[in-house]
Amino acid sequence: MFPVANDINSILSSLFSGFGLNLQIFAATLLAALPLGLIIAFGSMSKFFPLRYLTKTFVWIIRGTPLMLQIFVVLYVPGLLFNMPVRSRMTAALIAFIINYAAYFSEIYRGGIEGIPRGQHEAAQVLGLTKVQTFFKVILFQVIKRITAPMSNEIITLVKDTSLSRIIGLAEIIMCAERFTKQGLIWPLFSTGLFFLIFNGILTVLFGQIEKRLNYYKG
Repeated sequence: MFPVANDINSILSSLFSGFGLNLQIFAATLLAALPLGLIIAFGSMSKFFPLRYLTKTFVWIIRGTPLMLQIFVVLYVPGLLFNMPVRSRMTAALIAFIINYAAYFSEIYRGGIEGIPRGQHEAAQVLGLTKVQTFFKVILFQVIKRITAPMSNEIITLVKDTSLSRIIGLAEIIMCAERFTKQGLIWPLFSTGLFFLIFNGILTVLFGQIEKRLNYYKG
């Protein structure tokens, strides 16, 4: 039996509401993980061995374990070990996503920074620029050029990974669609793919434009 128009409107409203939660996780993760990843990258490149060792170990652990497991750890471990439960499941999801993606972003940053020829640093020193001035006036935009493609891949992956938040009961779009599947409707579940395809298509076009604008950095 086909759903009437009111049922279709109700289903679409639920799917849009669920995807709104996906977008909230995406935006919050991106805003926090991008600067945090840069801080972690500087730690990974530090000349102070203990800091560099700890940072690289942290990145290794985060990149080497599933994001799903990390979400469970953030939600349950503080309460079990320290009697300090994370009371908001949304907060737990955001913490796990931010830490996970900051670790991945840090490696992209590090690769971009270390890929700049050493001679450019030396030339900046000859011109009397400080390390901070060298980074922001000489290195930064070349790094952005180098990392745009790998960063865009990670950001698009982040859009899809937000669906993992359903494992701790957050009503993102796929969880919303599954509720209708239990009622015998399969199309809402498959239609969730359109939401992700359209949004990722927009991001792909956006990053393509950014890469074109940065083409004058040939270094």
